[in-house]
Amino acid sequence: MRYSMIMAGGSGTRLWPMSREARPKQLLPFIRSDGDSSGTGRSLIEIAVARLEGIVPAERQLICAGERHRQAILAAVPGLTPDRWLGEPTGRDTVNAVGFAAAVLDAADPEAVFAVLTSDHLIEPVAEFARCLELGFRAVEADPSRLVTFSIVPTFPATGYGYVERGDPVAGFPGLHRARRFVEKPALPQAKEYLAHGGFGWNSGMFVFSARTVMEALDRFRPENAAGLRRIAAARSSPRRQEVLDEIYPALERISVDYALMEPAAADPTLTVCTIPMDVRWRDVGSWPSYGETLVADAEGNRANARTVHVDSRNVLAVSDDPNHLIATIGLADVIVVRTADATLVCAAKDAEKVKQVAVAAPPELR
Repeated sequence: MRYSMIMAGGSGTRLWPMSREARPKQLLPFIRSDGDSSGTGRSLIEIAVARLEGIVPAERQLICAGERHRQAILAAVPGLTPDRWLGEPTGRDTVNAVGFAAAVLDAADPEAVFAVLTSDHLIEPVAEFARCLELGFRAVEADPSRLVTFSIVPTFPATGYGYVERGDPVAGFPGLHRARRFVEKPALPQAKEYLAHGGFGWNSGMFVFSARTVMEALDRFRPENAAGLRRIAAARSSPRRQEVLDEIYPALERISVDYALMEPAAADPTLTVCTIPMDVRWRDVGSWPSYGETLVADAEGNRANARTVHVDSRNVLAVSDDPNHLIATIGLADVIVVRTADATLVCAAKDAEKVKQVAVAAPPELR
């Protein structure tokens, strides 16, 4: 059967002071539709779940996130049952989140095929996302040795994303290609070459796998991780469920799914790594500038999710957790202003990546 697992364990330090340890970015209700600047919006986790409507039944949708966020995510995703909650005692990178889901699903359903999805992206149109996901499911159901990743058709020479190069098409599955190689975040000249080449896509971090194939691959590539994850899955129906999870999970080797699974799989003759180009508008809402792209700009390039007054200001992003709070600026350019009830951030837009330094240095009660 078909399943999905949404990874929702990011910390979101570049979206401080709104994103905090107790309420990370995927739980912030700050995404609005059609430029609406009134009232509160939806959270990224709500949007990620809504994207699956009509693709994977709700009862077969899993979410993997930090255990400390259990109650907040249960509130954001009504109907999420304990058997579909994968609570990490601590984050151990993406291969363990994927392996956690694979081990649990393989123990319950040897024929399980599951999509690995993210909680911090905006993807439009949803119909194209659904079409590609359906193709990925069909490809893996036809051949469980396939590991399918989705590559976003690039629109500019991004240096902050990894890339996937498309290889030969796979017969019988229009739109499915062998993945020729994975490339980590390139320098700008290389990114420009990839864009001009036309055969490269951004590595989306989304996949479709057979649960059993993932566990068998981890048995070969990361045997200690696989053994620990199998013990965790076996204990889920026992009274020691949480005890075993708390003991084993934090000790698992911390490594990404790309390094631990996809790259070695590409060199393994028993596995087939494939990619599906996804021609969508794909935004990684991981920083204030990227969040600003979700808002409509005025004639001077100013964007806001709250009330604003600007005098001789341009390209100002003004954000507040209170839509009725007024933010006023005079003579500013290329600046970010973020206001919450207990902290305010003001920075040059070019220094937005440094926000995570502030988040780490803030007093404990404000982290």
